[in-house]
Amino acid sequence: QVQLVESGGGLVQPGGSLRLSCAASGSIFSINRMGWYRQAPGKERELVARIIWDGIVNYADSVKGRFTISRDTAKNTVYLLMNNLKPEDTAVYYCNARALVAAHGTNDYWGQGTQVTVSS
Repeated sequence: QVQLVESGGGLVQPGGSLRLSCAASGSIFSINRMGWYRQAPGKERELVARIIWDGIVNYADSVKGRFTISRDTAKNTVYLLMNNLKPEDTAVYYCNARALVAAHGTNDYWGQGTQVTVSS
């Protein structure tokens, strides 16, 4: 139906930057929104940033002013630029897409996750 391929995670020092990418492919009729969630060990998955396909964005309070989400509608791709990273940003980051797929309606899809580790 919909495949989400993430890239860009890794190890970075505090204060550093990373950019995550997530490309959606498959039998997509339209995308409603895409976003990034994260889950740290022992914690619940939480919303980091989300972008409605018309451009409206939402951020978690903890990342406002540091993270920027953007999208390329032609490529069905969403990006997350993470600046001034902190150790508490360490988590597995998951891409999410809400998409309309032929014969399946509108559903949420998830990527496999990419590890982001912020440590000196």
